[in-house]
Amino acid sequence: MGHITGFKEFERELPAKAAPQERVQHNQEFVGQYAENQLTQQAARCMNCGIPFCHSGCPLGNIIPEFNEAVHRQDWEQAYQILSSTNNFPEFTGRICPAPCEAACVLSINRAPVAIEEIEKHIIEIAFAKGYVRPTAPVLRSGKMVAVVGSGPAGLAAAAQLRKAGHSVTVFERDDRPGGLLRYGVPDFKLEKWVIDRRIELLEADGVQFRCGVEIGRDLPADALLQGFDAVVLAGGALQPRDLPIPGRELRGIHFAMPYLIQHNRRVAGLPIEDEALWAEGEDVVVVGSGDTGSDCVGTANRQGARCVTQFAQMNEPGHERPAHTPWPLEPAIFRSSSSHEEGCQRYWGIKTRAFLGDEHGQVRALLVSDITWETDVLGRRLGYTEIEGSEREIPARRVLLALGFTGPEPGGLLAQLGVRLDERGNVLASERDYRTSLDKVFVAGDMRRGQSLVVWAISEGREAARQVDQFLMGKTTLPSRNAVGMFAG
Repeated sequence: MGHITGFKEFERELPAKAAPQERVQHNQEFVGQYAENQLTQQAARCMNCGIPFCHSGCPLGNIIPEFNEAVHRQDWEQAYQILSSTNNFPEFTGRICPAPCEAACVLSINRAPVAIEEIEKHIIEIAFAKGYVRPTAPVLRSGKMVAVVGSGPAGLAAAAQLRKAGHSVTVFERDDRPGGLLRYGVPDFKLEKWVIDRRIELLEADGVQFRCGVEIGRDLPADALLQGFDAVVLAGGALQPRDLPIPGRELRGIHFAMPYLIQHNRRVAGLPIEDEALWAEGEDVVVVGSGDTGSDCVGTANRQGARCVTQFAQMNEPGHERPAHTPWPLEPAIFRSSSSHEEGCQRYWGIKTRAFLGDEHGQVRALLVSDITWETDVLGRRLGYTEIEGSEREIPARRVLLALGFTGPEPGGLLAQLGVRLDERGNVLASERDYRTSLDKVFVAGDMRRGQSLVVWAISEGREAARQVDQFLMGKTTLPSRNAVGMFAG
């Protein structure tokens, strides 16, 4: 520890953000940078605990106390080497990860945790600026060919690790550019796309080949992968949206969240769009769903100039203190506000959407809702709800965005042609031990295997699946495992 009392001397500080009224005028990132002394002070808050619970909070098993110590010493190259040993893409996680490592930080028992996510982002950006991040094409080649289907964080992580192991890697992406939901699902104000392009260029310099605009199962039969490659990694995500089948669902103006976000990202990139109706300027917008995707819709609608933005959550409003059923080091179920909520949003908790109401032209005009209250057990699990008598009312809306999560990978196409077994939720069946599907040389990683999850879990799964593919192809592997740093699978 470079500063043994740092956690007592320095309070948690985050970089300044542009004011809400300023940042909604554009689609660029708006979080500033630490001054150098601020960065080293924030790193000095790390206690270098004897048992670093932050390791277990991070799905990647990032070696957090060690890179914090290197930052405090301003040894940027060592900080980068430590961070990149477990995380292929700190520039992604440093921007859009909800930081479960911070919930597990020992300081968070009774104080604000170390600003791990921001420190991570600063390490990688300093490393890029100083030229530490360079292509690392392998010297030895295995002669094996691997296909990766999907170029989101799981697919990119698998491709990067397999290339390090010396295999020839081809990534197939059905969109016109690589990145998956990083590119078209995450708004630019959270992750500008030059960040993705910079990493793709490095992967291409390492020898990873990208074939975009190719949907396996439509443009190329799935059998071609089995015949042309020694192994296949499925990393196509879980993009089947959860619907809200209530009266009035057929009305115009009701859209799933993801097409709305994708279209806005394409507008920002200057790319062609398909549906001009997916625009919120001057409209009353209601976002149904309280997760990250719903928050992204709120921020996007504000940038499009919506007249009013409202967000529904069916659950009761969480408290502001850590509840007994999520004790440290678990991620606490507490009230949270995102940067998008700061920009303007009416939030309703404990609300049930009963019907969509339309006008004489078939356009949605309002939502019929009522208030509910949930009964929960001692573990916070919802047992059932009671509708509050007399609470039924209408909430105006000309645009409704359904952000209710995803039920699993899209059926048909690739999965149907391969014939891989699915679990009871519709995800591709494979264990976290070997990531192998019911087909001998086909592996799976990310949301397609575990269901809708976090970008940090996708990267972790891509790395672990790559390790299993290397073991399968070569009979041994030198690729690292997250278990090597004490990560327990979750």
